[in-house]
Amino acid sequence: MSEAEVPFGTGDSSFQAAGGLDGIRSLVDDFYRIMDESREAEIIRGMHPPDLKESRDKLTLFLSGWLGGPKLFAEKYGPIKIPMAHKHLAIGSNERDAWLLCMKKAIQNRPYSEAFADYLLAQLRIPADRVLQVSRDPGSD
Repeated sequence: MSEAEVPFGTGDSSFQAAGGLDGIRSLVDDFYRIMDESREAEIIRGMHPPDLKESRDKLTLFLSGWLGGPKLFAEKYGPIKIPMAHKHLAIGSNERDAWLLCMKKAIQNRPYSEAFADYLLAQLRIPADRVLQVSRDPGSD
């Protein structure tokens, strides 16, 4: 199997398909710009600090390792437990969906193949759903 045929999620194939660290940084910049501009994302934008510099850095470094590239988040910030890092926030399905919508639009802005764009959005739904499960008020069911 040639390098071009390595399936996403194997080794650093997803990291490379995302354009490496520079491509991920561009994706994250698009994501937060869309969040700033989108009415549908007002509630999740309010969950972030006014200055998004650290948020951008954390998401970029997290995605680097999550996509099979260098584990930069752990090197700088320590281990990450996505659900626990978001437990203090009231994240319901509307907030999750707003986050995924911003990410979908950001992915569409990148020069990714259709196959990688579909794969990436499907994979991002997994941590988005995990955050939803942990932050959900068990008494609201």
